[in-house]
Amino acid sequence: MDDISSQQIGLLIDNQDQNGQRPREHKRTSVVYFMRPELSKILDVYGRVVAAGEWRDYAIDHLRDHAVFSIFRRASEMPHYRIIKEPSLANQQGAWRILSASGQVLKRGRRLDQLLRYFDRHLLKAVD
Repeated sequence: MDDISSQQIGLLIDNQDQNGQRPREHKRTSVVYFMRPELSKILDVYGRVVAAGEWRDYAIDHLRDHAVFSIFRRASEMPHYRIIKEPSLANQQGAWRILSASGQVLKRGRRLDQLLRYFDRHLLKAVD
């Protein structure tokens, strides 16, 4: 028989209820991530605007209820734009939104590719 220390036995006993059964596991908190195709689309737009000289840096945050892609003009500033994926809002308003630096919702939608068209105006330059 395996040797079990008294500390391990205490943990086994503590994890059982009065009937000697283990309690139900709590829901694990899941973290929202950008999937590879989503991140690829975002980085494609980001790369084109960086090449145009508008943006300089980005940051990605994966939180419990949403994921955020923050876009900076300079690394020392507040994010100029934030692209947010929040799956809990998918059936109501759409899982995707773009926020400005002030926190105003600029665009909201269900499909990322349509949402990213908002940034096409950064790529248009007036030609003399």
